[in-house]
This record gives sequence, structure tokens and C-alpha cells, in this order.
Amino acid sequence: MGSNDVGEFTFDELTNKIKIKPYIFKHLRTPVYSFLRLTLGQILRIMTRINFRGLENVPRKGPVIFASNHLSHVDPLFMIAASRRKLHFLAKDEHFERLITKFVVSSTGQIKTVREEGGGDALSTASGVLELGKCMGIFPEGTRSRKTDSPFLGKGKTGIARLAASHPNVLIIPVVCEGTREFMKPKIHKLPRLWKPLTIHFGKPITWKEWLFHEKGGGLDDDAIKLLSNEEAHIQKQKLSILYRRFTDQFMMTLQRMGAI
Repeated sequence: MGSNDVGEFTFDELTNKIKIKPYIFKHLRTPVYSFLRLTLGQILRIMTRINFRGLENVPRKGPVIFASNHLSHVDPLFMIAASRRKLHFLAKDEHFERLITKFVVSSTGQIKTVREEGGGDALSTASGVLELGKCMGIFPEGTRSRKTDSPFLGKGKTGIARLAASHPNVLIIPVVCEGTREFMKPKIHKLPRLWKPLTIHFGKPITWKEWLFHEKGGGLDDDAIKLLSNEEAHIQKQKLSILYRRFTDQFMMTLQRMGAI
């Protein structure tokens, strides 16, 4: 076994140790969502003043994590319309309790998760989606910005890093939604203001594995990966927490540099 093979084996060994157990879907068929994505996506592109940037960064197939700032409840709709990919988002459990809201969230590809039990369930659900080769849309801040004045971009939660570490070769695309707050401000606008300009910007993708070995990212090499893999559980957890926080902070800085306010 060559040195490269040994390094790959050690990296895979570490990934298996820290991997989030994916939720096993009995099925993830969304025919209504598939239809609406094709039809409403076209309508949104025609009726609104939306601009797209960085579309060359969006692959046409394969699992992808789209991670964006979150200013308005219309952000997912425009992320789907802009990417032309079938994105799935996590929705609060209560959205599935009423028939009408259940139909709406299910029709837009949203997946049920019980937040009261902690982030583990949400990450397991997201991991299950990626295991199926599908796309996840996530908001690293964890929720829509509640701020009434800029800056709106908040501190990212490390769930994005933990999910990425479980799928180290899956592309993570930074996404910035600009103008969606003015288009439909939460709790203020009951109807969208179609004349307001919007921009959905897709940045250059990166994988957890690329970041981990990059000198300006995780800064690790094969020896450091081997050491981390063989650490006692509590030490390994501490070191991973530092890496998760660094990745998340750098990712949020990327969103800021792309124009997130």
C-alpha cells in the first residue's frame, strides 16, 4: 500500500468515526414539488427582477450543500429558482401538523425535522438526503435573521461543518441572497414587491476534505489526520470542535465577502 493509499485509508477511517448516522428514508418522492419547481421557477424568473451570478459554480447533478444567508422566508424559493436544482430544506415539525401548511411545505421539497430533540435529528435528516445523491439547502445561522437593521448576518452554527465532515467529498456552495428582505420583509409585507431587484449569488464550491488539508483552512496533513483519528474520544471531540468552529467562521466570512449584509 502506497503512502497516498495509507493517507486515504486513515482519512476514511476518521470520517467513519465522526460520521453522522444518516436517516434512512423509505422514500423521498416529491412529484408535486418536481412539477412546481419547473413551472413556478420559470414564473419567478419572468415576473421578478432577479439576477443570477456564479451559475457556472452549480453542478448539474450529484449531491450538493447550498448554504446561504437568510433574510426572508422567500429565500428558499429563489435559491431553487436560481440553481435549477431540486433543493431540499428542513422545516419545523409544526409545519406538518396542519393540512394546508403540510401541503405547502411538502410541495416545496421541505422535510420534517423535530427541532426540540436537538440538532442531531436535523443533521441526520440532512445526511440522509445527501446519501441519496440529492441536494440540501441550509442556513448556517440556523434561522432567519431577526435583526431590524443591518448588519443582518449573524454568527454561524457549526452544524454546517459537522454535516460537511460526514460527507467530505460533497461540494458546499456558498450562496448569498440579496434584496429578498426588501422583496418581502418578514412580518411587514403581506405581498411580495415584485418591482424590487434581487440577486442570487453562487460562490465557488469547496469540500470539507479540501478545506481540511488547505494551509489556510484546517491546515492538517496525513500525520495530523492519523493522530486525530487515534485520539481518545474526548480529546478528539475537542479538536474537532475547534475545526468545526474555524470552518464555520471562515464560511460566514466568505458569505460576507460575497455581499451578505
